[in-house]
Amino acid sequence: MSRLILLVLLLLLLYTILRYLIKGVLVYRKISGKESGPEELVQDPYCQTYIPRRTAVRKRVEGRDYYFCNKECLRKFLEEKKS
Repeated sequence: MSRLILLVLLLLLLYTILRYLIKGVLVYRKISGKESGPEELVQDPYCQTYIPRRTAVRKRVEGRDYYFCNKECLRKFLEEKKS
């Protein structure tokens, strides 16, 4: 009987320690995941909409970087650039 009680107490202690460690990791991820400032927006040269730089479709044309909201705008821009 005493072994069972000791085992339950050990498991409870292990559960408490693991819960504390996991909670600390989640809080650290939440703090470190925050950006230091507002997200930079770039303008699509074809449709003139503003989009976050990190989600934009990037294409280097004639040594200059252009950012597009989707591949369709990129395709239309390149077609227009050819003519």
